[in-house]
Amino acid sequence: MLVQSILLDNGAAKTSIQCRRYLGNKYRLLPFIDSVISQQCEDVKSLADIFAGTGVVASLYPEKRIITNDILFCNYLCHVAWFGEENFSMGKILTLTEEFNRLEPDTDNYMSENFRNTYFNLSTCRKIGAIRENIEQQYQSKRLNFREYALLIASLLYGMDKIANTCGHYDAFRRGVELSGELEMKVLDVSEQRSNRGNRCYNEDANILVRNIQADLVYIDPPYNSRQYSDAYHVLENVARWEKPEVFGVARKMDRGFLKSRYCTRAATAAFRDLIEHIRARYILVSYNNMAESGHGRSNAKISDTELLSILLERGEVQVFSTDYKAFTTGKSNRPENEERLFLVSVR
Repeated sequence: MLVQSILLDNGAAKTSIQCRRYLGNKYRLLPFIDSVISQQCEDVKSLADIFAGTGVVASLYPEKRIITNDILFCNYLCHVAWFGEENFSMGKILTLTEEFNRLEPDTDNYMSENFRNTYFNLSTCRKIGAIRENIEQQYQSKRLNFREYALLIASLLYGMDKIANTCGHYDAFRRGVELSGELEMKVLDVSEQRSNRGNRCYNEDANILVRNIQADLVYIDPPYNSRQYSDAYHVLENVARWEKPEVFGVARKMDRGFLKSRYCTRAATAAFRDLIEHIRARYILVSYNNMAESGHGRSNAKISDTELLSILLERGEVQVFSTDYKAFTTGKSNRPENEERLFLVSVR
């Protein structure tokens, strides 16, 4: 994980968009992606990233009109924080962040009752719960607008991710280790992004969304295999939604049935065909790796190259670009490296 944080003029620390541990994060591939777009795609003024994850690909183009989408609400809130067009008070964000960082609650709440000594120790769970409840109350009482609400929750999620007792995902926590990380919220460095009028952030099923949006280029980075992102990031999703559901099992997961992606199942090919058929764009850029039959069983790609190309060719001319890189995975792949491919469709 690349960690990058610097100080604001008043001494408050700030953090950059890539400072999250996330499966399939494309930060190290941005030069590769940009080279394909800049050299092969003409006059792209708007870009839609419809499986946006951390949002790093969209962040590469602050001068363009950006559309982001993700099925996880925690990612959606981060997108609103980074790319939203609503005005916000940085003074308010700085003041509240400083107050939250000083909190030392000594009473239990939803987080401490359900997650103590798993991904975080007891005191950190109490602090997370107290901060999140405060943010919710201030938003419900209209002391925060939605962009400010998103900025504060995103800052909390980034802080949690940095100290979580995990290997970067929440399918399990490490046992027998000292839970000593201290939660610190850092201000998101939104100066890196232009909040362009016309930017839009969505929290929808991508197959439904593409029927209602249009962009010069649509970038697609769907799940490749059976690993559901709602399983890997259920704790962050739980805190983002703050609906306080019952959790169960050793990993303390909530019900995630409504968040399951078809792209992680046998229905992936049919879902991908439907998606591509309904995209309205001049260019479609698909990121898909080469793990088809060479990794751990759950890592095997759900869509074969033959199926992928056949579907894309129905929309126009296809060019394939590739580069080698070491991916951030769950650690069960037996391949020393991965090949990331970009399939570029010039739509007829």
